[in-house]
Amino acid sequence: MAALILCHFLLAACAGPLVKRLGTRAFAVLALPPAAALAWALAHWSGAAAGSSVSWSLAWLPEYGVWLALRLDALSLLMTLLAAGVGALVLLYCVRYFSAGDPLLGRFAGNLLAFAGAMLGLVLADDLVLLYVFWELTTVFSYLLIGHGSERKQNRRSALQALTVTTLGGLAMLVGFLMLGRAAGTYRISALVADPPAPSTTVSVAVVLVLLGALSKSAIWPFSLWLPNAMAAPTPVSAYLHAAAMVKAGVYLIARLAPAFADAPPWRPILLVLGALTMLLGGWRALRLNDLKLVLAYGTVSQLGFLTVLAGSGTRDTALAAAAMILAHALFKAPLFLVTGIVDHATGTRDLRELSGVGRSLPQVAAVAAVAGASMAGLPPLLGFAAKEAAFTALEHGGTAQRWALACCVVGSALTAAYTLRFLWGAFARKPGLADIPVHRVGPAFLAPPALLAAGCVLLGPGVVWLNGLLGAYADAFPAPAHPYRLSLWHGLGLALLFSGAAWAGGLALFLARGPVIRFSRRVAWPTADRVFGLGLLGLERLALQVTGFFQRGSLSVYLATVLLVLLVGQLAVLAVDRPWHGAPPPRLWDSPVQGAIALLTCLAALLCLQVHRRMKAVVMAGMTGYGTALLFVVHGAPDLALTQFCVETVSLLVFVLVMRRMPVYFQETISRWRLMVRVPLALAVAAGVSFVLWVVAAARHADPAGRALVYETAHHGVKDVVATILVEYRAWDTLGESAVLAVAAVGVTSLIYFHRRTGSPDDLVGEAATAPRMPAPAVPPGGRTAWSFGSGARTPVPTAAADDTAPERTWLAAGRTLAPEHRSVVFEVVARLVFHPILVLSVYLLFCAENLPGGGFVGGLVAGVAMTARYLAGGRYELGEAAPGHPGLFTGLGLFLSTGVALLGLVDGTALRALSYEGHWPVFGEVHLGTPVLFDLGVYLLVLGVVLDIVRALGARVDRQIEREAAEREAAGRGAGR
Repeated sequence: MAALILCHFLLAACAGPLVKRLGTRAFAVLALPPAAALAWALAHWSGAAAGSSVSWSLAWLPEYGVWLALRLDALSLLMTLLAAGVGALVLLYCVRYFSAGDPLLGRFAGNLLAFAGAMLGLVLADDLVLLYVFWELTTVFSYLLIGHGSERKQNRRSALQALTVTTLGGLAMLVGFLMLGRAAGTYRISALVADPPAPSTTVSVAVVLVLLGALSKSAIWPFSLWLPNAMAAPTPVSAYLHAAAMVKAGVYLIARLAPAFADAPPWRPILLVLGALTMLLGGWRALRLNDLKLVLAYGTVSQLGFLTVLAGSGTRDTALAAAAMILAHALFKAPLFLVTGIVDHATGTRDLRELSGVGRSLPQVAAVAAVAGASMAGLPPLLGFAAKEAAFTALEHGGTAQRWALACCVVGSALTAAYTLRFLWGAFARKPGLADIPVHRVGPAFLAPPALLAAGCVLLGPGVVWLNGLLGAYADAFPAPAHPYRLSLWHGLGLALLFSGAAWAGGLALFLARGPVIRFSRRVAWPTADRVFGLGLLGLERLALQVTGFFQRGSLSVYLATVLLVLLVGQLAVLAVDRPWHGAPPPRLWDSPVQGAIALLTCLAALLCLQVHRRMKAVVMAGMTGYGTALLFVVHGAPDLALTQFCVETVSLLVFVLVMRRMPVYFQETISRWRLMVRVPLALAVAAGVSFVLWVVAAARHADPAGRALVYETAHHGVKDVVATILVEYRAWDTLGESAVLAVAAVGVTSLIYFHRRTGSPDDLVGEAATAPRMPAPAVPPGGRTAWSFGSGARTPVPTAAADDTAPERTWLAAGRTLAPEHRSVVFEVVARLVFHPILVLSVYLLFCAENLPGGGFVGGLVAGVAMTARYLAGGRYELGEAAPGHPGLFTGLGLFLSTGVALLGLVDGTALRALSYEGHWPVFGEVHLGTPVLFDLGVYLLVLGVVLDIVRALGARVDRQIEREAAEREAAGRGAGR
């Protein structure tokens, strides 16, 4: 089964090259997978008729009870015959229908075959989640097929409408599936039907949601608007998707679940009322239309309503009648659509007001249409008659609701007979006062597919008894009545035959009085559902604009307030409904008084931010909250996290300081008193809500902590630092992904700042260096040379001596040559130079001690970045260039390359980051343990260092240049004004 479905998709992927090479003959090759599926289904006919089934399954999400499960039984075999048999014939029909010059024909062919595969998977799926996947695949492929002529607005609109309606229903159905699976304890459809969950409110709601998906897919009112508009698709699509296959999916789902849920309270009222209403409305609308495809489209809507009534009635005899009518409908409606395509090809029009004398010119085509139309109208001895007799008899012996539905079905059958006559008369009859339309010749290969389908109506009419085994196997899933109905062409005189006669007479009368009927129908017509849909979309678009305009104001405070308000409301709703504190031990205020004191000081620092007017002071106060959080980590015995938090807060504070240089000292935003009265309570309420939730969560632990197991595992591998081990071994792929995100973020930030280019040419750098305010450099001694120091995108000449000359006097920092005296701090310069190398040594120590002590590549990289930042703050961008002469991107790229390479190297033996490991005793170092995690951490170290350098270079050195350039411009302007 899985191989058959897969073959559809594999060959569909090759449709483009096949069509390019073979032209329209490629459709014959593409018909092979559906033909193989048809042969496979026929081979299992006897087994399915005997009540046996064929199953296949593969674990997908076994922890959630979701499997790739397929199952062939009587009902799925019937639907497979339709999906595969009609699909193969439609693909053969396409050989003559299309011309080879269509540039999009390959894509269309692939989509059509892929739809056949998705439909086959849908009817064979034995898992609710898998069924939903194939369900939505049919929706997507239907959208692509309807929109095949995308250059036409009508095709695009119709495709979008079909996608919108069926997708919304499908999403509702998915929720219903999840609820049913949760209530039943399984997502297996066969198990769910065999042992349905006990009736409850949850089950009733789930049933309603599932029916929403089924009714929208099968175009049942009020979702029937999309199907007539889908007639904008090519005729093969209409014949296959909208007559034989896709629109049957909803009816199939109803028939599949009816044995389990037909007695659920909302089931029968919804399906009987909406099904009967759809049958009447669709048939009535078909009486006044002039496009042959639209007549058939609304006729299809009417017939789908009839099928819904039968499948949803929930008795053994109605189920048998529903299965017979599903088969009959496909065998008479698909050839009628295909015949319409032939008429359109031969005459160039589908307007029945323009067609005249086609029956005389194309007698074979008219004969095929007459046979299919007679079966649709329920005339003997065709399959449609036998199926309709079974339906009338089953509803007649039902309850009160079924008898009311029977009355509607009789009236709907009269409408069916009327629009059938209207279709045949409009397409093939010679009309008075209208000349015969010119007709092109139709080849036998073009007519063969609809002729074979119509022949099925003829053969299975008298041979309907052959279907009792297969269709009865499905019907036997319902409780058996005292006298079970058996399919047969003739059951003698009875009420069912009387109802059929009344329907034929009523249909003939409506057709003969078609003029007054059309005028009356148009006079009392309701607003079209298509117009309502258009107005609904317009209203939705206007509402979206209003909502977007209300919230998207370009104000960060409004965005933040909106997010916090939604968070607060969501938290309060969950707390009000679940009340998680019930049954849980009372939370402790703190683990130690020190923790409470730190938390109080941290909250006080956050509250003081509300009264701060200076930007720099606000940044420092906000940083204090981060340091307070790090102290909480220290109190809780998490030195790794505390060290990381301290480093992150320090680097963040330095970055804020760099940015603040280009911003006003004070906040310039004036906040009115009433806005302040709204913002402050909201912030405090959100803080209180989050704090309370965390407090409750901390006290609601029931499972044993995982710490003991992690400590044991790390000790077993000879290491002690659990956090570092998790980051570079157990969650190495996650760490690698986060590192890549960090690198991308750094590149993005600096790219925004360096808008034109990230690096300049040496000439540009010299020009920028020339404008930098700096002290005069000492002269180059005789015989000496000039070494250029690159850093932060600029360079400055640093005099050096030749090898045979005495070395010039060295300075502590480049600031002595590059900074103006008023911008220097000698104490800061000396301290920065003294602590720079110890900090670097500390960073390297943190890198290599991570396996047994707090540290790691991330923390080490941050500490090294702090050292580089200190050099920059003390000596400016030229000092940063001397401290880190390499380009920051080199560190970032090298670190990411090293981490990724180590991770991929570990895949050689199948275990990430365990490819290499070394343990030994070194004379000076003692016991040494080295492995690929150390190399991985080294990559993280270099990456973090490169990110920090890139940010400092962008926010520091770049801003320095701007400040110096502006100062030089002001000085030049002042000199010009002085002259």
